[in-house]
Amino acid sequence: MAVTLDDVAKRAGVSRSAVSRTFTPGASVSAVMRTKVENAANDLGYSPNFLARSLTTRSTKLIGLVSNNFHNPIFLEVFDQFTRGLQDRGLRPLLVNLTNEREATASVRMLRQYSVDAVIVASSTLPPEFSKAFRDAGLPVVNSFGRYEAMPEVHVLGIDDFACGRLAACELVARGYKKVAFMGGPKDATSTQYRLKGFEKELQLHSDVEWSHSFAQAYSYKAGRTEMARILQYGRHAEAYFCGDDVLSVGALTAIADKGLAVPEDVGVIGVNDMEMAGWHNINLTTIHQPFAEIIQSSINLIVGMLADPNQAPEASLFPCTFVERGTLRPRL
Repeated sequence: MAVTLDDVAKRAGVSRSAVSRTFTPGASVSAVMRTKVENAANDLGYSPNFLARSLTTRSTKLIGLVSNNFHNPIFLEVFDQFTRGLQDRGLRPLLVNLTNEREATASVRMLRQYSVDAVIVASSTLPPEFSKAFRDAGLPVVNSFGRYEAMPEVHVLGIDDFACGRLAACELVARGYKKVAFMGGPKDATSTQYRLKGFEKELQLHSDVEWSHSFAQAYSYKAGRTEMARILQYGRHAEAYFCGDDVLSVGALTAIADKGLAVPEDVGVIGVNDMEMAGWHNINLTTIHQPFAEIIQSSINLIVGMLADPNQAPEASLFPCTFVERGTLRPRL
């Protein structure tokens, strides 16, 4: 049978409340008492039940970590950093998969049933209404990788997707490409929309460059491969493609190889994110780095601050993206 608080109290020769105070952060307990209780707990193999304690403290320390893009390998890296970072701050992540969810009501109900203290929405494709619904339910919320707004209704952190699109276009122009294209993720994803807008805006300054765009069904390897195969079947492909995500790019690279075309000699490719796989020798993807570590750590800092002060005014924070030179674009002129 599990060791109880009463067992520890009996072994230490102290009251039940003394044991409870010992394992309650910030509670007043003498050094002598703490030593007696901890020794007894160690002898018996006792661990405090944090969920039971939450009934008294009204704080579960559970943080809902919400996303909808589990088929994208970059989120293995994102979830690894988020879960370790939250645990290092004494918080417990509750991972929630909202793939295929279209409205927020059921998600809000589920997270309230688990009594989470706050929510991190780690997604660039979930509609902003999800974050706002969590906020309206009285939950502190941060939208990581969300769409920038000058006056946001919730805390938003991410890269400037518009600037990212412009950077990709600049790099293609600097390499002398005259026929380029954007192959984005889902058409209605805000990250896709703003990366395309930035891409177009820059290319409007270069009248000698022809450009076009298309969209994959998802931010996934399969969707990127399928869309590039569709493009190539007509034999009128661009000289280089800005793919709206690294995993789309990897799918596109395999479709290009299947057609017997060489990268970067026949077709150039540039991605976004700089996931670990992009640097593998057999992929060697030229890409745009998104500073995931900085965004994630800032998101966690915000959540910790909001738990202490829930009345913080929402802010939008943009993090710079940078170009990563590898082997899927030809050299600059």
